[in-house]
Amino acid sequence: MRTEPAPGAVLLPGWLDRAAQLRLVAACREWAVPPAGLHSVRMPTGGLMSVRMVSLGWHWYPYGYARVAEDGAPVKPFPALLGELARRAVADAYGEHVDGIAGATAYEPDTAIVNHYPHGAKMGLHQDRDERVDAPVVSLSLGDGCVFRLGNTETRTRPWTDLELHSGDLLVFGGPARFAYHGVVRTLPGTADPALGLGLTGRLNITVRQSGLGA
Repeated sequence: MRTEPAPGAVLLPGWLDRAAQLRLVAACREWAVPPAGLHSVRMPTGGLMSVRMVSLGWHWYPYGYARVAEDGAPVKPFPALLGELARRAVADAYGEHVDGIAGATAYEPDTAIVNHYPHGAKMGLHQDRDERVDAPVVSLSLGDGCVFRLGNTETRTRPWTDLELHSGDLLVFGGPARFAYHGVVRTLPGTADPALGLGLTGRLNITVRQSGLGA
């Protein structure tokens, strides 16, 4: 059932059917292969993120985008598959109200980050502010569920809302929620559909964005 945990944030549980999830899991395996594959990210403070990631279209690093990945290889191209999914996701999330969301009617995503959460991994509250436009962010969940924290736009402290996200769920945040602090408090091991073939590897999350960086 569609819910709106905050103005501009829309959750559509089970938006991806099993066949679509299987296609994305297979694609994630291909994207993870070097060069420009899955890697750990070192923050400016020196610590390593517990989440590993691979970028598509533009390579994300703290805090910006580049065309070259951590290993010096060109970033993998942004897949048409994700562009089509993301545009449909925005349309389904906002429906007749799409005109009221900044960047939604002319949504042209060009970059994505695939995050791999092994068991025990989490992500601290942060804002997605490295893009040059305020078009919506599309988030797709695969594998194990998680507790996702959606905060406010001013501070990492309360108020926030904790949501359980499960495999196949779609979360879109734009408009007033576009720059909300958000993160993953914990994963929920053992909740993945065994048919996805992820075994004990945890959770995959694909976030699709419009960078505004041009060609």
